[in-house]
Amino acid sequence: MKPAKKLAAMAALFAAVMLPAHAQILVGQTAGFSGQVAAGVRETTDGALLFLDAVNAKGGVNGQKVELVSLDDKFDPKLAAENARKLIEEQSVVALFLTRGTPHTQAIIPLLDKHGVPLVAPSTGAIVLHRPVQKYIFNVRATYQREAEKAMTHLASMGVKRIALVSANDTFGDDGIAGALKGLAASNLQPVLQEKFDRAKPDFAPIVAKAAKADAQAVLMVASGAAVVDATNALRQAGSAAQIVTLSNNASSGFIKSLGANGRGVIVTQVFPNERAMTFPLVKEAQDLARAKGLGELSPAMLEGFAGAKVLVEGLRRAGPKPTREKLQAALETLRKFDLGGLELNFSPEDHTGLDFADLSIIGTDGKFRR
Repeated sequence: MKPAKKLAAMAALFAAVMLPAHAQILVGQTAGFSGQVAAGVRETTDGALLFLDAVNAKGGVNGQKVELVSLDDKFDPKLAAENARKLIEEQSVVALFLTRGTPHTQAIIPLLDKHGVPLVAPSTGAIVLHRPVQKYIFNVRATYQREAEKAMTHLASMGVKRIALVSANDTFGDDGIAGALKGLAASNLQPVLQEKFDRAKPDFAPIVAKAAKADAQAVLMVASGAAVVDATNALRQAGSAAQIVTLSNNASSGFIKSLGANGRGVIVTQVFPNERAMTFPLVKEAQDLARAKGLGELSPAMLEGFAGAKVLVEGLRRAGPKPTREKLQAALETLRKFDLGGLELNFSPEDHTGLDFADLSIIGTDGKFRR
């Protein structure tokens, strides 16, 4: 090879080696991949990855692939905050995404405010994340209060009047109960029992005894999956036939499996359309991608993650070819009348609620959510 050509080849090789790897958009997630909410967390994340993988397969967003960096916080608010710090300060993620839990999400708000990092689609319906508006939090799903209120008015319309309210002693529990009390008040009812339990060390025996004494026809459980399963088992072992009702944080296939035979007839509120309702383009898109990957049927939790990923990607797309935290924040606030696929989502600087859809489902004898 002639010297000039050899030098040119060496220069080209050197340039190739020195060029940075294909740029990726880093998005961070902290959630309880182990512990009492693990089943739901895995399903929401699988749903999100279903959409993100499809986007990346087509070249990503503005030519950049989106990488989701997920850390396990074991459903511990303190660990959630530390994970968020690592993702923001050490890995320089452009956004946080799909956190799980009310106190857990609240624990990371100071970090969002300090670094100007948007959080998209937290998997919690806490009213404190909606009102007053949290500048850096962009909710996609409806509030727990909306769900609980709808559940209570539904029970009242069926003639169920003796309703017990049981909740974890945390901000999530308080939030759901506030909505339930609104629904009961609208139906001119009062709860026959209102009890809290220690989220870390629940003891349902005394609560079950009180529910039996109050002759409760229905029991609303505002708690995470494992606690609701334990409480349901305790009620059934005590001979109670009370209707069990819980919120959409437990809308996962894993929750149904954990309930086993006691799952039949449990009412679970939902914040997205029926995962088998192909008339919704959102559902059809998710179903088609799931089948293509051999994942089988969708769960409501997967659909929540899928919808959240669609919002995240649209925000990144509007943020331009070199998205920053600031650009993404501004872009998300332009999502007005954004069609998720049969559901219209709206954000503005004054409103970060997104959707207000709420529905009810019941676990059938086949172990599936029915509407």
